[in-house]
Amino acid sequence: MNTTNRIERAQALIRTYAASPEQQQKLYRRTLITVILSQIFGGAGLAAGITVGALIAQDMLGTDNFTGVPTALFTLGSAAAALLVGRYSQRFGRRMGLGLGFIVGGIGAIGVVLAAISSSIILLLISLLIYGAGSATNLQARYAGTDLAGPKQRATAASMAMVFTTIGAVAGPNLVGVTGDFAESIGVPSLAGPFILAAVAYFLAGIILLILLRPDPLLVAKEVAKQAVQSGTASVGTATAADSRRGITLGALVMILTQIVMVAVMTMTPVHMRHHGHGLEEVGLVIGFHVGAMYLPSLITGVLVDKIGRIAMAAASGITLLLAGITAALAPADSLFMLIVALVLLGLGWNFGLISGTAMIVDSTTAANRAKVQGSVDVLIALSGASGGMLSGMVVANSSYATLSYAGGFIALALVPFMLWKGPRPTKA
Repeated sequence: MNTTNRIERAQALIRTYAASPEQQQKLYRRTLITVILSQIFGGAGLAAGITVGALIAQDMLGTDNFTGVPTALFTLGSAAAALLVGRYSQRFGRRMGLGLGFIVGGIGAIGVVLAAISSSIILLLISLLIYGAGSATNLQARYAGTDLAGPKQRATAASMAMVFTTIGAVAGPNLVGVTGDFAESIGVPSLAGPFILAAVAYFLAGIILLILLRPDPLLVAKEVAKQAVQSGTASVGTATAADSRRGITLGALVMILTQIVMVAVMTMTPVHMRHHGHGLEEVGLVIGFHVGAMYLPSLITGVLVDKIGRIAMAAASGITLLLAGITAALAPADSLFMLIVALVLLGLGWNFGLISGTAMIVDSTTAANRAKVQGSVDVLIALSGASGGMLSGMVVANSSYATLSYAGGFIALALVPFMLWKGPRPTKA
């Protein structure tokens, strides 16, 4: 009876918010604050795998040929998690989908630490897959802020969630030395230190969402649409099903190409630096700037996407990633400054692509299918990242880091002709 009463009270609260535009705006702002808090911790958890994942594989496997495997594995894990989180969120709301996703990611981070202690390759591989749930959840959290946003607020709302990821994401790589020292002091290999931080950070992010994301913004948005249909006030959109499919396809293509390029070059940069005498602190500095560029410009990017358009910013993404590839390829291996410039451009290009692509997806979906479609698209993004991470080590081992960087830049340039194939950009409630 108590459970039934709680469900009925929750449903009544959702109906109350759905009937009041003023309450919806309050919830929209409160949702953004809650997501921002979770993203601060989520960013710290995400940074561990980016910074030292390839280095752990290098130490445990004894070869560079498979240094892209950790990135590929936790990206594959994030693909499965993206599908599950998206479908679970569609049915039960963002709070449960995102909260549980972060907690599963934290469990995976603990597994990586145990694998490093026991030198177990099998446990490492399994744990990296589970750890990927945190990455998928961290990425999908950007959608939560858009559920109650108007058409001209969507890119800005997604960017608000992303920009505050910067705090944790930049702090994580720059705490490599500190967490490594802490790990050694308790008898854990130093490279596993960032994963201790990741476990704590992901658990905190999940708890914040489970406690504070009430009432659930997606469930309220679905109820708003339901009440509009029942009252006969639902707006009739001009977008056709073909327009919606094209918008989803174009948004997905933008994010897939940017993900492939970013993950491939990012994954091999720490290995490239280690081969040329750079220490862990320098690696952490470069990756910290890179992750900062991935997230910190988000608020400005979101405004630009809403003001000058999704297509223009997606094209800018391709051009920026081309510049990043050329800079990384030409940068002297001992030049920390040039590597920072290259990785900042890499992060910025990814940022342009992700936010413009996200806005295209939100524009082309409704509350009735939005989370499910978003999860499916994020699966493709994760799989493309896994491919980039897996192949990057092989390309560098059999050719060079410069070859990988050039290839990534020219792949990204393909975004420009994709933008020429633009269709109507539907906007739905």
